[in-house]
Amino acid sequence: MTTSNPGVYRTKIGDIAITALNDGMFEAGTGVLVGITPDDAERLEVAHFRALPPRITISAFLVEIGAKKILIDAGSANAFGPAHGFMRKGLASLGIAPGEISTVLLTHAHIDHASGLIDDAGAAYFPNAELILNAAEAEFWLNADIAAAAPDAAKDSFALAVRCLTPYRERTRQVKHGEVVMPGVMVQHLPGHTPGHTGWILASGDDSLLVWGDVVHLPGIQFTNPDAGMVFDTDADLARVSRRKTFDMAATDRLRVAGMHLDFPCFGHVAKAAQGYAFVPDVWLA
Repeated sequence: MTTSNPGVYRTKIGDIAITALNDGMFEAGTGVLVGITPDDAERLEVAHFRALPPRITISAFLVEIGAKKILIDAGSANAFGPAHGFMRKGLASLGIAPGEISTVLLTHAHIDHASGLIDDAGAAYFPNAELILNAAEAEFWLNADIAAAAPDAAKDSFALAVRCLTPYRERTRQVKHGEVVMPGVMVQHLPGHTPGHTGWILASGDDSLLVWGDVVHLPGIQFTNPDAGMVFDTDADLARVSRRKTFDMAATDRLRVAGMHLDFPCFGHVAKAAQGYAFVPDVWLA
Protein backbone atom coordinates (compact mmCIF):
# COMPACT_ATOMS: atom_id res chain seq x y z
CA MET A 1 0.00 0.00 0.00
CA THR A 2 1.30 3.45 -0.86
CA THR A 3 1.43 5.89 2.05
CA SER A 4 2.25 9.58 2.15
CA ASN A 5 5.50 10.89 3.56
CA PRO A 6 4.84 11.75 7.22
CA GLY A 7 7.16 14.76 6.99
CA VAL A 8 9.47 13.76 9.85
CA TYR A 9 13.08 12.67 9.24
CA ARG A 10 15.79 12.25 11.88
CA THR A 11 19.55 12.21 11.38
CA LYS A 12 22.61 12.91 13.53
CA ILE A 13 25.55 15.30 13.68
CA GLY A 14 27.92 13.53 16.01
CA ASP A 15 26.02 13.36 19.30
CA ILE A 16 23.45 15.93 18.16
CA ALA A 17 20.14 14.62 16.82
CA ILE A 18 18.37 16.78 14.23
CA THR A 19 14.92 16.11 12.83
CA ALA A 20 13.50 17.77 9.74
CA LEU A 21 9.83 18.67 10.21
CA ASN A 22 7.96 19.42 7.00
CA ASP A 23 5.55 22.34 7.39
CA GLY A 24 3.87 22.24 3.99
CA MET A 25 4.33 23.50 0.44
CA PHE A 26 3.02 26.33 -1.69
CA GLU A 27 3.00 27.12 -5.38
CA ALA A 28 4.81 30.24 -6.52
CA GLY A 29 4.83 31.72 -10.01
CA THR A 30 8.10 32.70 -11.64
CA GLY A 31 7.13 36.28 -10.84
CA VAL A 32 8.58 35.79 -7.34
CA LEU A 33 12.06 35.57 -8.90
CA VAL A 34 14.47 38.38 -9.68
CA GLY A 35 17.75 38.23 -11.59
CA ILE A 36 16.44 35.68 -14.08
CA THR A 37 13.84 35.85 -16.82
CA PRO A 38 10.60 33.87 -16.43
CA ASP A 39 11.47 31.85 -19.54
CA ASP A 40 14.89 30.88 -18.18
CA ALA A 41 13.39 30.03 -14.80
CA GLU A 42 10.78 27.76 -16.37
CA ARG A 43 13.44 26.16 -18.58
CA LEU A 44 15.51 25.25 -15.52
CA GLU A 45 12.48 23.89 -13.68
CA VAL A 46 11.58 21.66 -16.62
CA ALA A 47 15.21 20.59 -17.12
CA HIS A 48 15.29 19.45 -13.50
CA PHE A 49 12.01 17.52 -13.86
CA ARG A 50 10.10 19.92 -11.64
CA ALA A 51 6.52 21.06 -11.74
CA LEU A 52 5.25 24.36 -13.08
CA PRO A 53 4.33 26.62 -11.45
CA PRO A 54 7.31 26.15 -9.11
CA ARG A 55 6.64 24.66 -5.69
CA ILE A 56 8.37 25.85 -2.53
CA THR A 57 8.76 23.45 0.38
CA ILE A 58 8.67 24.76 3.95
CA SER A 59 10.40 22.96 6.83
CA ALA A 60 11.72 23.57 10.33
CA PHE A 61 14.13 21.53 12.43
CA LEU A 62 14.13 19.99 15.88
CA VAL A 63 17.61 19.79 17.42
CA GLU A 64 18.27 17.63 20.47
CA ILE A 65 21.46 18.28 22.41
CA GLY A 66 21.46 16.09 25.48
CA ALA A 67 18.12 16.72 27.19
CA LYS A 68 17.60 20.07 25.45
CA LYS A 69 14.97 20.30 22.73
CA ILE A 70 15.63 23.19 20.38
CA LEU A 71 13.75 24.37 17.31
CA ILE A 72 15.31 26.10 14.34
CA ASP A 73 12.37 28.21 13.15
CA ALA A 74 8.75 27.70 14.08
CA GLY A 75 7.03 27.17 10.73
CA SER A 76 3.99 28.98 9.38
CA ALA A 77 1.28 27.70 11.77
CA ASN A 78 -2.06 28.69 10.19
CA ALA A 79 -0.73 31.79 8.38
CA PHE A 80 -1.11 30.11 4.98
CA GLY A 81 -4.31 28.22 5.71
CA PRO A 82 -5.11 24.57 6.49
CA ALA A 83 -2.65 23.14 3.93
CA HIS A 84 0.29 24.34 6.04
CA GLY A 85 1.50 24.39 9.62
CA PHE A 86 2.30 20.68 9.73
CA MET A 87 5.44 21.21 11.80
CA ARG A 88 3.36 21.24 14.97
CA LYS A 89 1.83 17.90 14.01
CA GLY A 90 5.32 16.55 13.44
CA LEU A 91 6.34 17.56 16.95
CA ALA A 92 3.21 15.98 18.38
CA SER A 93 3.91 12.74 16.49
CA LEU A 94 7.25 12.63 18.31
CA GLY A 95 5.49 13.08 21.64
CA ILE A 96 6.95 16.55 22.17
CA ALA A 97 4.72 19.20 23.75
CA PRO A 98 5.30 22.94 23.14
CA GLY A 99 6.35 23.41 26.75
CA GLU A 100 9.28 21.02 26.27
CA ILE A 101 11.00 23.31 23.75
CA SER A 102 13.78 25.15 25.60
CA THR A 103 15.03 27.34 22.74
CA VAL A 104 13.94 28.61 19.34
CA LEU A 105 16.75 29.66 17.01
CA LEU A 106 15.18 31.97 14.43
CA THR A 107 16.77 32.26 10.98
CA HIS A 108 14.67 35.35 10.23
CA ALA A 109 11.25 36.85 10.90
CA HIS A 110 9.36 36.09 7.68
CA ILE A 111 5.86 34.66 7.84
CA ASP A 112 6.79 31.03 7.10
CA HIS A 113 9.46 30.97 9.81
CA ALA A 114 8.05 33.08 12.63
CA SER A 115 4.26 32.68 12.50
CA GLY A 116 4.47 29.44 14.45
CA LEU A 117 5.92 31.30 17.41
CA ILE A 118 2.45 32.39 18.52
CA ASP A 119 -0.93 30.76 19.06
CA ASP A 120 -4.28 31.95 17.74
CA ALA A 121 -4.62 34.41 20.64
CA GLY A 122 -1.20 35.93 19.95
CA ALA A 123 0.49 34.40 23.00
CA ALA A 124 3.78 32.49 22.93
CA TYR A 125 3.14 28.99 21.55
CA PHE A 126 6.34 27.76 23.24
CA PRO A 127 5.78 29.02 26.80
CA ASN A 128 9.18 28.07 28.19
CA ALA A 129 11.41 28.79 25.19
CA GLU A 130 14.16 31.35 24.95
CA LEU A 131 14.11 33.03 21.54
CA ILE A 132 17.53 33.58 19.97
CA LEU A 133 17.94 35.69 16.84
CA ASN A 134 20.50 37.87 15.14
CA ALA A 135 20.63 41.37 16.62
CA ALA A 136 20.46 42.81 13.09
CA GLU A 137 17.14 41.03 12.54
CA ALA A 138 15.55 42.45 15.69
CA GLU A 139 16.95 45.92 14.96
CA PHE A 140 15.32 45.87 11.52
CA TRP A 141 11.86 44.47 12.18
CA LEU A 142 11.29 46.10 15.57
CA ASN A 143 12.42 49.58 14.49
CA ALA A 144 9.30 51.77 14.26
CA ASP A 145 11.05 54.32 12.03
CA ILE A 146 12.11 51.67 9.50
CA ALA A 147 8.60 50.21 9.53
CA ALA A 148 7.01 53.61 8.97
CA ALA A 149 9.29 54.31 5.99
CA ALA A 150 8.75 50.86 4.42
CA PRO A 151 6.72 50.49 1.21
CA ASP A 152 3.04 49.75 1.78
CA ALA A 153 3.53 46.21 0.46
CA ALA A 154 6.02 45.52 3.27
CA LYS A 155 4.10 46.97 6.19
CA ASP A 156 2.22 43.74 6.88
CA SER A 157 5.56 41.95 7.20
CA PHE A 158 6.72 44.42 9.85
CA ALA A 159 3.43 44.07 11.73
CA LEU A 160 3.70 40.27 11.63
CA ALA A 161 7.28 40.33 12.93
CA VAL A 162 6.27 42.56 15.84
CA ARG A 163 3.28 40.34 16.61
CA CYS A 164 5.38 37.15 16.61
CA LEU A 165 8.44 38.46 18.45
CA THR A 166 6.76 40.55 21.14
CA PRO A 167 5.46 37.67 23.34
CA TYR A 168 9.09 36.55 23.77
CA ARG A 169 10.52 40.00 24.56
CA GLU A 170 11.39 39.09 28.17
CA ARG A 171 13.26 35.96 27.10
CA THR A 172 14.89 37.00 23.84
CA ARG A 173 18.64 36.84 23.30
CA GLN A 174 20.20 38.80 20.46
CA VAL A 175 23.42 37.41 18.99
CA LYS A 176 26.01 38.21 16.32
CA HIS A 177 28.05 36.40 13.68
CA GLY A 178 30.50 33.84 15.02
CA GLU A 179 28.96 33.73 18.47
CA VAL A 180 28.59 30.32 20.12
CA VAL A 181 25.08 30.49 21.57
CA MET A 182 25.34 27.13 23.35
CA PRO A 183 27.74 24.21 23.12
CA GLY A 184 27.56 22.89 19.56
CA VAL A 185 25.66 25.84 18.01
CA MET A 186 27.25 28.87 16.31
CA VAL A 187 25.81 31.89 14.46
CA GLN A 188 26.47 32.20 10.70
CA HIS A 189 25.23 35.61 9.48
CA LEU A 190 23.96 35.33 5.88
CA PRO A 191 22.56 38.80 5.15
CA GLY A 192 20.53 39.88 2.17
CA HIS A 193 17.32 37.91 2.31
CA THR A 194 16.74 39.97 5.44
CA PRO A 195 19.32 42.13 7.27
CA GLY A 196 19.76 39.58 10.06
CA HIS A 197 19.14 36.41 8.05
CA THR A 198 21.07 33.74 9.91
CA GLY A 199 22.26 30.21 9.46
CA TRP A 200 23.10 27.99 12.40
CA ILE A 201 26.19 25.77 12.40
CA LEU A 202 25.81 22.60 14.46
CA ALA A 203 29.02 20.82 15.42
CA SER A 204 29.75 17.68 17.43
CA GLY A 205 33.01 15.77 17.33
CA ASP A 206 34.23 15.72 13.73
CA ASP A 207 30.75 16.32 12.29
CA SER A 208 29.15 19.62 11.37
CA LEU A 209 26.08 20.91 9.54
CA LEU A 210 24.97 24.34 8.39
CA VAL A 211 21.23 24.97 8.59
CA TRP A 212 21.20 27.85 6.15
CA GLY A 213 17.66 29.16 6.34
CA ASP A 214 16.56 30.73 3.05
CA VAL A 215 19.79 30.74 1.06
CA VAL A 216 17.75 28.72 -1.46
CA HIS A 217 14.01 28.82 -2.13
CA LEU A 218 13.87 27.02 -5.49
CA PRO A 219 16.54 24.29 -5.74
CA GLY A 220 15.84 23.58 -9.41
CA ILE A 221 16.80 27.14 -10.30
CA GLN A 222 19.13 28.71 -7.75
CA PHE A 223 21.85 26.05 -7.61
CA THR A 224 22.36 26.29 -11.35
CA ASN A 225 21.92 30.08 -11.35
CA PRO A 226 22.91 31.51 -7.94
CA ASP A 227 22.16 35.03 -9.20
CA ALA A 228 18.44 34.22 -9.24
CA GLY A 229 16.91 35.81 -6.16
CA MET A 230 13.48 36.39 -4.69
CA VAL A 231 11.23 39.43 -4.54
CA PHE A 232 11.14 38.77 -0.78
CA ASP A 233 14.84 39.62 -0.48
CA THR A 234 15.39 42.86 1.43
CA ASP A 235 18.65 43.37 -0.49
CA ALA A 236 18.73 41.15 -3.58
CA ASP A 237 22.36 41.97 -4.43
CA LEU A 238 23.59 41.13 -0.94
CA ALA A 239 21.49 37.95 -0.94
CA ARG A 240 23.26 36.86 -4.15
CA VAL A 241 26.64 37.50 -2.54
CA SER A 242 25.66 35.47 0.53
CA ARG A 243 24.29 32.65 -1.63
CA ARG A 244 27.47 32.38 -3.73
CA LYS A 245 29.74 32.57 -0.67
CA THR A 246 27.69 29.91 1.10
CA PHE A 247 27.67 27.59 -1.92
CA ASP A 248 31.42 27.99 -2.32
CA MET A 249 32.08 27.39 1.38
CA ALA A 250 29.86 24.32 1.47
CA ALA A 251 31.40 22.85 -1.71
CA THR A 252 35.01 23.64 -0.77
CA ASP A 253 34.73 22.45 2.83
CA ARG A 254 32.45 19.52 1.97
CA LEU A 255 30.11 20.94 4.60
CA ARG A 256 26.80 19.19 5.03
CA VAL A 257 23.85 21.57 4.74
CA ALA A 258 20.14 21.75 5.41
CA GLY A 259 17.63 24.37 4.34
CA MET A 260 14.04 25.29 5.04
CA HIS A 261 13.16 25.24 1.34
CA LEU A 262 15.25 22.32 0.14
CA ASP A 263 13.36 19.24 -0.97
CA PHE A 264 12.32 17.18 2.05
CA PRO A 265 14.09 15.71 3.98
CA CYS A 266 16.30 18.75 3.40
CA PHE A 267 19.84 17.43 4.03
CA GLY A 268 22.72 17.13 1.59
CA HIS A 269 25.88 18.61 0.11
CA VAL A 270 26.73 21.25 -2.47
CA ALA A 271 29.03 20.41 -5.39
CA LYS A 272 30.54 22.65 -8.02
CA ALA A 273 29.09 22.00 -11.47
CA ALA A 274 29.84 22.99 -15.05
CA GLN A 275 27.17 25.64 -14.68
CA GLY A 276 26.85 26.98 -11.16
CA TYR A 277 26.45 24.36 -8.47
CA ALA A 278 24.51 21.17 -7.82
CA PHE A 279 22.76 19.86 -4.74
CA VAL A 280 23.54 16.26 -3.76
CA PRO A 281 20.83 15.10 -1.33
CA ASP A 282 21.59 12.68 1.46
CA VAL A 283 20.59 9.11 0.84
CA TRP A 284 17.34 8.70 2.79
CA LEU A 285 17.93 5.86 5.25
CA ALA A 286 14.77 4.36 6.71
